[in-house]
Amino acid sequence: MSINLQDKQKLVKKYGSNEKDTGSAEVQIAMLSKKITELTEHMKSNKKDFSAKKGLLMMVGKRKRLLAYLKDKNLDGYRDLIKKLKLRG
Repeated sequence: MSINLQDKQKLVKKYGSNEKDTGSAEVQIAMLSKKITELTEHMKSNKKDFSAKKGLLMMVGKRKRLLAYLKDKNLDGYRDLIKKLKLRG
């Protein structure tokens, strides 16, 4: 499950500092969140796809680590990103 180019560019414009900012934690978290939602929909209809389940769990773990990093470095940015992506609560 991958994101098409137009969706990536929209995410970079929305969460990045400029149009070429693909490496910042905010953009990476936004892309992972998009992939996680798509893969979650896939898993609802394909319950026995264990390789996709493993990939989903790995993505969730990576997003969790990136969120912890962002929380340590930029607490206000972390809180803003959580609200924008509607991740917690």
